[in-house]
Amino acid sequence: MVSSKSTAPLFALCHSAVPVFNTPDIRSVFGGNDGVTVRTDKQGLVRELEYVALPGTVFEIINEPEIDGNKILNVKSTQYNYESKLYIDSRFVEIVDKKPNTSFPVLPDKKHIYDFLDKAIGSVYIWGGNYINGISKMLEYYPPKGNITTHTKKLWTFEGCDCSGLMYEATNGYTERNTSRLIYSGETVYVEGLNAKQIKAKLKPLDMLVWKGHVIYVYDETTAIQSALSRGGVVKTHLLETIESLTEKRIPVNEYDSLDKDRFVVRRWWR
Repeated sequence: MVSSKSTAPLFALCHSAVPVFNTPDIRSVFGGNDGVTVRTDKQGLVRELEYVALPGTVFEIINEPEIDGNKILNVKSTQYNYESKLYIDSRFVEIVDKKPNTSFPVLPDKKHIYDFLDKAIGSVYIWGGNYINGISKMLEYYPPKGNITTHTKKLWTFEGCDCSGLMYEATNGYTERNTSRLIYSGETVYVEGLNAKQIKAKLKPLDMLVWKGHVIYVYDETTAIQSALSRGGVVKTHLLETIESLTEKRIPVNEYDSLDKDRFVVRRWWR
């Protein structure tokens, strides 16, 4: 049974990582008929997860739908300003009636970013994921009714990351969360009309090879890093080979708004 209250506190403060969903019916995702299954699509992804809000995130509460006695908050945030409707479980946050003093994320130093990227190698691909240690409270608030496999536990707790989530967590939320914004982030690296070797020669560490749907990061002069479903998660790859493979499928352009359908851009956000 679903009900909705007309009054609600104004803000929700995240003291820890908080899963953010695009549906208020969070409970239906976890358990299934057997009590030990996470609902996924044909690709094995939990599409109901929008992203993971990092500690310090503040949400404005729009209303408080209640589902089977569990208060779910319909929220919005200036730190995640996309078209999706956002919902969080109230048990994950502190609800306050005055907006806390917060600031937008500050870019950490390069050592912090690289330490995280190295630690993330081997993390599984989780749609909407950007918290590689996972959220253990998911097992407490939405407990399985029996033993679950290691893979199911990763899905249940969102232990992993997707392509843009990799750098989002590495920078403590400084970079844009989704590729729909990353294609315009930073500065243009002019690659239109160039071949793979010419593109590689123009790249600098942390540059993005990005299109709507995926992003690959330059790790160093010879290495790329990405989280990809096709590769199982976070991997390092040979940079030139990665670019060569990419240019076989997509056309390098300077601005993503070109008329080419299968295209990619290179954006430089780190200076």
